[in-house]
Amino acid sequence: MKYTLNLDKTKEEEIIIFAHSRNELIESIEKLIEGQNYSLIGYKNQQIYKLDLNNVFCFTVEDNKVYALLDKEKLLVKERLYVIEQLINNDFVKINQSCIANIKKIDRFDASISGSLIVIFKNGHRDYVSRRQIKIVKERIGIK
Repeated sequence: MKYTLNLDKTKEEEIIIFAHSRNELIESIEKLIEGQNYSLIGYKNQQIYKLDLNNVFCFTVEDNKVYALLDKEKLLVKERLYVIEQLINNDFVKINQSCIANIKKIDRFDASISGSLIVIFKNGHRDYVSRRQIKIVKERIGIK
């Protein structure tokens, strides 16, 4: 694969991709480009925060509302979880139907006798990895 970069301040910025087929690299580029024009907003007590994804431990659903869990606080996010999944970068992985975790914020995994996997984040929050997602999570964090 080759690429060309032309810097010209007089023209509008544009990205054109020529490819034989859609692949993971192209999808990553699309997410990166779309993410530049969109930022996630968190709400708490009449205050509005622009979310820095590096500070988000996970996005989780509680009482049919989506929250971004930070180190010591929880912010309401008005986007649906599937929309957030499309907007965020590769540092995140869906661990179950109601949680998308930041891989960089995971402290460890605990395996139970029943075979389930529990994620323990660096801030102490715990959630489970669903059976459907175990293979994907293990691949993303480098466990075989």
